[in-house]
Amino acid sequence: MTTPPEDDKPADPIKDSAQQIWLAGLGAFAKAQQEGAKVFEALVKEGVGMQKKTQAAAEETLAQAQSRLAGLAGGLGTRATGQWGKLENIFEERVARALEKLGVPRTAEVEALEARIAALEAQLNGDEAPAAAKPARKRGTRSAE
Repeated sequence: MTTPPEDDKPADPIKDSAQQIWLAGLGAFAKAQQEGAKVFEALVKEGVGMQKKTQAAAEETLAQAQSRLAGLAGGLGTRATGQWGKLENIFEERVARALEKLGVPRTAEVEALEARIAALEAQLNGDEAPAAAKPARKRGTRSAE
């Protein structure tokens, strides 16, 4: 049995189409090999350009972030200094109140007592010179009298 010639005709267009697709693929492959180096270089150039743009954008964003952080840090530093001053004042007031409750005299009270003692010593020695003109005695020393 031989195949009728009518069956060969439909196979020819399919065969021809497959052949053309195959040849188109081979042609694309050959073109890619010839132009491959050029295409590769063009892609590298585009990649370098894109990298520069991206890097510039990243640096700009970083500079903006650093500027914002510097502003925030300056504001926080000012606020912290103010808060530290308040804390220092509160601490000093509390220490002064605690010392007062313990009966520890203030510096001004001690100086007033030293001045009175110097004046009394001057009277006992018969000196008429004002107590402020005499040098103050060191604490802890006793007179021989």
